[in-house]
Amino acid sequence: MKKIVLSAVFVITGSFAMAQQGAMMQNRTPEQMEQRRADNMKQMQANLNLTPAQVAQINTLHDKRMAERKQNMPLMQAQRTAKIQAMQEKRTQHAAEMRKILTPDQYQKWEATRKDRMQNNSKNMQNRPMKRMPASN
Repeated sequence: MKKIVLSAVFVITGSFAMAQQGAMMQNRTPEQMEQRRADNMKQMQANLNLTPAQVAQINTLHDKRMAERKQNMPLMQAQRTAKIQAMQEKRTQHAAEMRKILTPDQYQKWEATRKDRMQNNSKNMQNRPMKRMPASN
């Protein structure tokens, strides 16, 4: 029982964290993003002693990757929306099953506890520094 409740809380908390990360990315202007990209390239060039030809090839590779990401964006957003809807349906179904099992008083108490945990977890997530995702191969 605890595992199910904790799983639901983690799923909800994770979706809040992803939403916040998306909001931070949208606040950047194209100029800021381009400046960051240039700074990263300068740092890479200095750290790896890249030749101008290598820099050009890396820039071409990055441009190609960004174009692919922009092209796949609608599909990724649709998949994300579908996952969120599926999680919400499961959460609703779980709550309905809990309502059948528990008495009305127990259900209210369970619901209040669940909401408190969600609020505490979201506060803790806001105060915690974000971890960078490892690069996928």
